[in-house]
Amino acid sequence: MENRFLKSPTSPIEIVAGMTCSELLEGLEGCSFQGRQLARAAKIWTEALDRDIRVWLGLAGAMVPAGMRKLVVALMKHGMIDILVSTGANLYHDYVETVGFPHYIGSPHVDDRELREAKIDRIYDTFADERVFIEQDHLIGAWAVETLEERPYTTREFLKLLGEEAARHSKGEEGILSTAAALDIPVFCPAIGDSSIGIALAETERKVLFDLIGDVEETARLAAEKASMVIYVGGGTPKNFIQQTEVTNIVRNRNVRGHEYAIQLVVAAPQWGGLSGCTFEEAVSWGKIAEDSQNATVLCDATIALPVVAAAVMTRREGKKRHGM
Repeated sequence: MENRFLKSPTSPIEIVAGMTCSELLEGLEGCSFQGRQLARAAKIWTEALDRDIRVWLGLAGAMVPAGMRKLVVALMKHGMIDILVSTGANLYHDYVETVGFPHYIGSPHVDDRELREAKIDRIYDTFADERVFIEQDHLIGAWAVETLEERPYTTREFLKLLGEEAARHSKGEEGILSTAAALDIPVFCPAIGDSSIGIALAETERKVLFDLIGDVEETARLAAEKASMVIYVGGGTPKNFIQQTEVTNIVRNRNVRGHEYAIQLVVAAPQWGGLSGCTFEEAVSWGKIAEDSQNATVLCDATIALPVVAAAVMTRREGKKRHGM
């Protein structure tokens, strides 16, 4: 009698010189653990792009200082994401890099008192020049006072203008904000005050006001308009802000069924109760994720998982056009 649990044998991966990321992940589909989840994430993302669907990217962590800026730019330019929700820190670091100031290879094994003396800020194994940050804070603040009207702005409106400002001062660098502004891709930052953008605006002679509820209303409307896929790089506020779009629509009696495709690249664990480690199964109970969603959770450093998965999806999508694009 056939055992229903023993239907699909594992398939050891074979590697050859010159393999692409796509081929590597195809080989991992028959393996186990996080390798299989990594392969499943690429498969879900690829299949979702064949539908008329809206793809949301939630970007947490210090992804820009870690070297992911041009990757996110490529996702936008290749039509692999449609909406970005990010921490303010990532967007601030993106602005700084776009206008010509890099982050630097550093080390976690250093005397941080020496770094403090030298005005060097450390992000684990990455260094930044604090003097550059302070200078850019002042410039952003001055730009905001000179440019913005005396009315509340949604973060989407504000960040599009900031992206255009970054493009004006860029010396050939493509940034997340500048590319999003050029392509008219919405960028939201629900905790914009929790960043150097907030610091820059705090010291201005005229206060900038944000219409954060306007962001809530617009993102809910965008989520209600068509089927959606969510991609979470880390967790935090970006993940929750995207998740809550479906809850907002439920409260407003809109006919929604939750995000239909979902992948997350996380290192947080669910048992501590935090949103960053929240499983998609738990999200189903809130109506945030569709009961029959295609989803994958990859427990891995996003600086490893995101480039591999994105490169595989880009390869598989080469030459194809999105619906409506």
